[in-house]
Amino acid sequence: MKVGLLYSRIRRDEKLLLSELRDRGHEVAKIDVRDEQFGLSDPPESFESVDIVVDRCLATSRSLYITRFLDAYDVPVVNSAATADVCSDKVKNSLALERAGVPTPATEVAFTTDSALETIEAFGYPCVIKPVVGSWGRLMAKVESRSAAEAILEHKATLGHYQHKVFYVQEFVEKPGRDIRVVAVDGEPIAAMTRSSDHWLTNAAKGADVQPFEVDDRVRELVATASEAVGGGLLGVDLMETGVSEPDDSETRETGSHADYTVHEINHTVEFKALNDAVDVDVPAAAVDWLESNVERGTEATV
Repeated sequence: MKVGLLYSRIRRDEKLLLSELRDRGHEVAKIDVRDEQFGLSDPPESFESVDIVVDRCLATSRSLYITRFLDAYDVPVVNSAATADVCSDKVKNSLALERAGVPTPATEVAFTTDSALETIEAFGYPCVIKPVVGSWGRLMAKVESRSAAEAILEHKATLGHYQHKVFYVQEFVEKPGRDIRVVAVDGEPIAAMTRSSDHWLTNAAKGADVQPFEVDDRVRELVATASEAVGGGLLGVDLMETGVSEPDDSETRETGSHADYTVHEINHTVEFKALNDAVDVDVPAAAVDWLESNVERGTEATV
């Protein structure tokens, strides 16, 4: 098959995918989104003969628009424009999870600093303010007092972009020093890891320690439901354990079997290099297996 890889920077994640695709003899067209122009009717020449496109755009805005164009051209793309639209916006993400009955942290949205402050006071301290669009834990704030809330809200209100005037306020979940990242394809887990840190933010991008995590039946169920809620695809599903203290035995440390879970986010252009290093599973190989099956299904549907 011929795979188009959308990118603006080739990171280690993309190198892993490219290597796996080429090792299997697939033709790969690297498509730098910065060089392309998109009309309303016909796709750019770069996309004309590809069997499937993999969206690895770093910028959310580019990802959202380009996948919409590819959808209009009837060019298969993963993840889909519909999935990208839901996953790229924390409000839409939270609404989709709630609608599907997936446990997710209590969240409220306000549109003025006064109403946001009321929401924060109602949640109590600490609580969390997040940007509605963003990744890697950037611009997230743990709010521990009224004075801190007032300062953060004032700063957000003066940032200029309308998205910063959508105040997304969430309960602070007392997790056991870690969260869980599951990479899944259409709701089926490939592999999972814990991300642990002394800091309240446990993103691998912020230096969290990563360890393999054995997916239990409850996590498997939640990942499947959460994936379906946002439209499926190659996703990173992030969960936190609730009702459990710091893991103190090997069983809980590896499986979290004494915990329940809440799903706080789903990522549609998921990074997996840290996971690939942490587990025995070959993550890019599993992702390419899934891509191949997508192309096969598409070919069968046109016969």
